[in-house]
Amino acid sequence: MASTVQDKTRELERLAGKIRITALEMIYHAGSGHPGPCMSVAEILTVLYFSEMRVRPQEPRWPGRDRMVLSKGHSVPSAYAALAQAGYFSRETLKSFRQLGSILQGHPDTKLTPGIDMTSGALGNGLSVGAGMALATRYNGQDYRVYVVMGDGECQEGQVWEAAMAASTRGLGNLVAIVDRNGLCQTCSTEECARLEPFAEKWKAFGWRVREADGNSVSELLETLEWARGAGDQPSVIIANTVKGKGVSFMENRPEWHAKGLTEEQIEQARRELGFGRDEWLKN
Repeated sequence: MASTVQDKTRELERLAGKIRITALEMIYHAGSGHPGPCMSVAEILTVLYFSEMRVRPQEPRWPGRDRMVLSKGHSVPSAYAALAQAGYFSRETLKSFRQLGSILQGHPDTKLTPGIDMTSGALGNGLSVGAGMALATRYNGQDYRVYVVMGDGECQEGQVWEAAMAASTRGLGNLVAIVDRNGLCQTCSTEECARLEPFAEKWKAFGWRVREADGNSVSELLETLEWARGAGDQPSVIIANTVKGKGVSFMENRPEWHAKGLTEEQIEQARRELGFGRDEWLKN
């Protein structure tokens, strides 16, 4: 059993690396995007799509599927990379990122892209939508779970806390928020912009079950998501401490890499550091 768990963890770590380089290649070829946030969220999306969530890639609108709301929609290249790897659409489609007429726009569009459960772009509204999805199970006869992947910067918005109040009041135990807590906004740290700490205590005060984890550790995410499944009638939040730009030395903990294209020299260095060749992002 131990070797099986270790094998699973290693495979998920490999997939997270694949998601990182794929997201960077998409941004490089498009000439624009949000590389820093894509890097910090890679393990979170990997564990959700390839271990945690109940989904059917060949039937993306299956009513019984678990939902994933990417509230921090600017990190969608990593979600597209995961969706392609899972088989929602071909990897060749990834070449069309941010092109006119493409199903892969710069922010998620549920009407365009198979596997995308919510259109996002304006930050702060994902938890509200996720709470509505979770509440709907009481009326539609389904038992799916809802995962909302949020940025820490958007937690400075009042709508997040209105949704948090509503979710705990309604006893939405099938709702899990995962906050990508990389500590950085677009230009500075979250604490310089509008202080979030004491962050865990805020969620507890709003009636949520709270756990912190290393959000760039597959094993910790697996363990913490298992904890979240025992929620009863309380919503759960995982504060996933991450590194913005994770895995690429010149991006790590650098707010200027929130939104920026890559030069040819930079993508070559990223390939070397992540351990991938030039065209490996287009291969399964």
